[in-house]
Amino acid sequence: MEKQTEQWSTRLGFILSSAGAAVGLGAIWKFPYMTGMNGGGAFFFIFILFTVLIGLPLLIAEFVIGRGAQKEAVSAYQKLTLKRSIFSFIGHWGVAGAFILMSFYSVVGGWVLIYSLMSIPGMVISDNGDYAALFDTITGNPLLTIAGLAFFVFLNSFVISNGIQNGIEKYSKILMPLLFLFFIIIVIRALTFEGAMEGVRFFLQPDFSQLNGENILYALGQAFFSLAIGISVMVTYSSYLAKNVSLTKSAASVSVMNILVSLLAGLAIFPIVFSFGLEPTEGPGLLFIVLPEAFSQMPFGELFLSLFLFLFLFAILTSSFSMLEIITSSVNERVKASRKQIAWVAGVAVFIFGIPAALSSNALADFHIFGKTAFDASDFLVSNIMLPVGCLFIALFVGFKMNRALVEQEFHAGNPFGNGMFQVWYQILRWVAPITIVIVFLYSLGIFELF
Repeated sequence: MEKQTEQWSTRLGFILSSAGAAVGLGAIWKFPYMTGMNGGGAFFFIFILFTVLIGLPLLIAEFVIGRGAQKEAVSAYQKLTLKRSIFSFIGHWGVAGAFILMSFYSVVGGWVLIYSLMSIPGMVISDNGDYAALFDTITGNPLLTIAGLAFFVFLNSFVISNGIQNGIEKYSKILMPLLFLFFIIIVIRALTFEGAMEGVRFFLQPDFSQLNGENILYALGQAFFSLAIGISVMVTYSSYLAKNVSLTKSAASVSVMNILVSLLAGLAIFPIVFSFGLEPTEGPGLLFIVLPEAFSQMPFGELFLSLFLFLFLFAILTSSFSMLEIITSSVNERVKASRKQIAWVAGVAVFIFGIPAALSSNALADFHIFGKTAFDASDFLVSNIMLPVGCLFIALFVGFKMNRALVEQEFHAGNPFGNGMFQVWYQILRWVAPITIVIVFLYSLGIFELF
């Protein structure tokens, strides 16, 4: 049976790879449309608050678990609990969450893949300039969406089957900085449009009268989704981390990069939305409609659009690699089969499970689960149930069950902060994070109203 023996070659490689695992669709695709649908600036404010006060401590906790056990997710909890605790199920919960997340994530990945191929100079990216019609054409075609899903999953399985540590780190060091660079270019261009400041105000000026309990629930779910916490992806990633690397500084770097990408995404999207008279509540199609509009207005726009979409595609792939990795590595610890075989079988399973989500905007548009399409139901299940529950148990596990001496050892390793910082983090993990998660989660179940 194969064992995981690789390590990240540098702290920067780990940070960029972790950021790549986190950023992906969460910050670039989902954040703008969730913000647009849930109150603009007020949602962004609550999102930052949850990211810093709840998300960051939980990200450190996942890092502590992974490096403390030096095992992939399922084995990590079993090792640290000696298999005699209810908490040993957290790893299995994470693998299940990653599987469901990967299934509908790959659908959007397929859309981006199709857009990327169509954006190659010389290809036709627009339908007579009507990008909304183009998006409807792509998502409304069953064969096209299934083909996009299949090819996206194929790319993931191919990479994972050949081992991903060196590949993720190598390409993250190149692609993540380029993604930042291109985002800055888009933001600068977006702010030059007439009426852009109206979009900036919508995004950055909180109007708390627009905020309700449902918005708060979505903001918490978005914080978890965008940091890739709650399904133990970061447990697996940190298991490859050297002992002399500061977990707190690394987690802070990942969180700051995530907030920064979310900020850039908002500044790139909303000025254009308001300038072109589009609705900020456009929904999942916001990025696919607005970005082509922006690029069509700038010199060499066709080339820039193509480059950005391919960078976006690679960022999404880097993020999805982490999901398939947690599935593959956990199975690889327990099944007498090669990593290649496991990766391809896992890919086939993800593809099959993702078909209903892929058909949600066409052949299965009228099929609903609890009033939601298969795509939306999968998204809601992971973002608003599985991630919060996973985060709750991770907080309780590190705060009350995991050996405190080991927790302190991992927290302080390579860390310039003193014991005071540890105490603050530890108490947040033990009390603030669980109570906040429970309150918001009970609201989501309709037990009571926040306000």
